[in-house]
Amino acid sequence: MSESPPKHPAAEKDTKEARLENPSGVLYLFQHESVPILIDAILTLPPGREFTKTELAEHAGVTRQTVSKYIDLLLETDIVEEIPNSSPRRYRVAKTDVVQELFELNSALNAGSEW
Repeated sequence: MSESPPKHPAAEKDTKEARLENPSGVLYLFQHESVPILIDAILTLPPGREFTKTELAEHAGVTRQTVSKYIDLLLETDIVEEIPNSSPRRYRVAKTDVVQELFELNSALNAGSEW
């Protein structure tokens, strides 16, 4: 199999900019600085644990405003789900393929590293 010729630096920059302008998957989530911190905190919650925005903020070590800013993204990507008829509004880790894959990725990374 032949290797492709090296890309010109300008072409690499154009490709990167295009990817950043139209992110998908992990990049869609991680383009927001605090989202990886929130996801990391969510992955350490006990199964079925309900939480408010304030509780998630305290657990993640971020402000409540940060959680408020990104909670819709976490809902949209099926990472958390809203508890119906809760006041104050409560959330829990969603039981979705996305969350299962995040747990598996996190577990694999932890097993393969020696922080």
